[in-house]
Amino acid sequence: MITNLHFAAIFFTVIGNIIVEAEGTIGINWGRQNAQRLVPSMVVDVLLQNQVPAARVYSTQEDVLEAFAWSGINLTVTIFDITKVSNENDSQAWVQNRIHWLDDASIRHVYLGNHAFIKGINNSTIQTMAVEAVRNLQAALDDAGHGDIKVTLPSPIQILKGNITKPSEAELKDSIRDEFGRFLKLLQESGAHLAIELFPIDIMLWLGIDDPSFAYADGRSTHVVTDVHGAVYTNVFEFAHDAFAWAIEKAGAPDVEIVVSHIGWPTDGYSSASVANAERFYKTLLPLVTSGRGTPKRPGKPIKIFVHALTDENKNPDTIPYGRHWGIYRSNGEPKYRIDLTGQGRDIFPVNARGIMRMPQRWCMLDHEKAAGDRTKVQVQYEKACGPKGGDCTSLAPGGSCSSLDDMEKVSYAFNMNFQSHFQDEGQCWYEGLGKVVTEDPSRGTCVFPVEVVKGQQDNFKN
Repeated sequence: MITNLHFAAIFFTVIGNIIVEAEGTIGINWGRQNAQRLVPSMVVDVLLQNQVPAARVYSTQEDVLEAFAWSGINLTVTIFDITKVSNENDSQAWVQNRIHWLDDASIRHVYLGNHAFIKGINNSTIQTMAVEAVRNLQAALDDAGHGDIKVTLPSPIQILKGNITKPSEAELKDSIRDEFGRFLKLLQESGAHLAIELFPIDIMLWLGIDDPSFAYADGRSTHVVTDVHGAVYTNVFEFAHDAFAWAIEKAGAPDVEIVVSHIGWPTDGYSSASVANAERFYKTLLPLVTSGRGTPKRPGKPIKIFVHALTDENKNPDTIPYGRHWGIYRSNGEPKYRIDLTGQGRDIFPVNARGIMRMPQRWCMLDHEKAAGDRTKVQVQYEKACGPKGGDCTSLAPGGSCSSLDDMEKVSYAFNMNFQSHFQDEGQCWYEGLGKVVTEDPSRGTCVFPVEVVKGQQDNFKN
């Protein structure tokens, strides 16, 4: 039964959505590559309480769609495996298997694949398959009477030629120009948007800009770019957004809407990744989105973004350490920093997630007495603790919040991360006799030795 409080939350969210859509939309991405995973109903409640009008999920799992049904939250879903909709029959089957949820869960967009044009940068067959999947799935949705649901492919900035110094210089890479042109034509025909990914830390490195102030939209940048028609850029968001706008205009699609499907600032695993920097980044970016002013290339056009992400994902690949630390929320449901997800710029913390229980105050540590004199054994167990089946050790990366620990402290940190990721299973604190469970918090300085939450929903992606 819908309670008065739940109804009010839905009502105000929907009304907020109507208001914000005219000026710009702030949605949020929710990934579930976590050892400790929030249940879908908790996530919907958090979004409603924070008046978030749109969400992107990386699944079409039934329990996820059921949680979002009738919530008033516009939903974007993802099909990572493009082969599931690579032909007409498979596309029609996908639609029919989910026909019940297309309306109930307010699905508005379907994103296909994961950087198909990057994976196929030198392989036109992959590019063609991705474009045909878009065509087939959009046709299947149209035929089923759901043509209002639009299909697109997310694209990072690496689809553009490098070495640009201003947005107007941007062009698609030669190796994808033909198939991407076909893709843009499909977007024009269907009315779907181009989904782009803008991660300031990555883009600053890609552009070769070493002035950190350019990463923030607070008007304090000492790096200023002047472009054609008097356009002035003082932040990487508008620069990158308009680089895409210029590139697709040159490709013959100046009218295609652009939506930023990923934008975020990590809080650990890198020298610039911190709670303070994330808070500063969003403090001025989100009011820019809702201001209605648009960008220098597209003045007055609403900006739509999906903040990445709701929570950290400690099971993401660790090849880029900060890639596990995009979350606004910790796994215990507490926000890390102030962020006004309505875009009003208020100095507020988002509402806590409710109904999450922490595990007991216990940590797994290295037993220094047993470790004395056997560094090789310690090293082997450290690598095991941080291995593929172990915990998240990316906070130990250079510049990370725990990078200043000494060698033995780092081993203890690794032991504890594995222990917590296995829900304090004491068998995971054995380490050939080198581990011990303690009840005194070993956190020090900026380095937090976490106590994780009790096991929630652990089923993962089932497209």
